[in-house]
Amino acid sequence: SMTNRATHTNTKAILRAWERLSSENPSGFGDPKVSDFPNMLGSLFVLKQAETGVWPFVNAGNDLTRRLGRDLIEHDFLSLWRGRDVALVSAQLDAIRYSGQPGVVQAVGETLSGQCVALEIALAPLRMTGVSGDRFLGLYQLLEDDRGLAGRPVWRHSVSALYPPEVQRAEPKLRLVASNE
Repeated sequence: SMTNRATHTNTKAILRAWERLSSENPSGFGDPKVSDFPNMLGSLFVLKQAETGVWPFVNAGNDLTRRLGRDLIEHDFLSLWRGRDVALVSAQLDAIRYSGQPGVVQAVGETLSGQCVALEIALAPLRMTGVSGDRFLGLYQLLEDDRGLAGRPVWRHSVSALYPPEVQRAEPKLRLVASNE
């Protein structure tokens, strides 16, 4: 499962919660809520597709806002990436949206002065009832100590690995039974 692709225990926890809640409540009433993860609250965020190819932050935890050194509300998630990575991350978002399954992006965050940190971002679709447009719950999780950043904000990101959503094998609705009588 996607949980095996994740590196950090927090990422695994949020993916497990998403899987559990999605299977228990197919209607979407049981989607994970930011408040379900008090110890990760500061690193959680929600994206909403505003128009094709634009994914602004609807909300962002305090740790994430501080980590990136800017107010993220209405800021396009794709603007955190550059060059070919914009296309890769955009394709990942589309794959998650179409499949209705979570995906993970592993990346390197870099400060303006060149300090780097490894991180992973889990993105899981939310099917909140009565909410128009596609929304994702995200977790921004560092994979190593942030001392190397020397307190500077992460300015840009580059993709190191993408784990797209798992393909769901649909059960055949009709079974043919061959009889040799």
